[in-house]
Amino acid sequence: SIRRQRQMCIRDRHISIDITDNGPGIPDELQEKIFIPFFTTKSEGTGIGLSLCRQIIRNHNGHLSILESRPGKTIFHIDISL
Repeated sequence: SIRRQRQMCIRDRHISIDITDNGPGIPDELQEKIFIPFFTTKSEGTGIGLSLCRQIIRNHNGHLSILESRPGKTIFHIDISL
């Protein structure tokens, strides 16, 4: 099963959150595409989740990105200015 771990840090009027999971990883060539609305690699996926997350975070003066991805470890990073 996929496990998730979260870390949060508040410093210098910024909130930084890292979300790590132990899934299959995201290939380099898909790492920007996964944020495009309706893009999915899953047969039952809608492609809404990460696009919506990125938009909500942008609306709060923040940024969502992938720090690292390989089989067994993907880290998403959120940075929001306060």
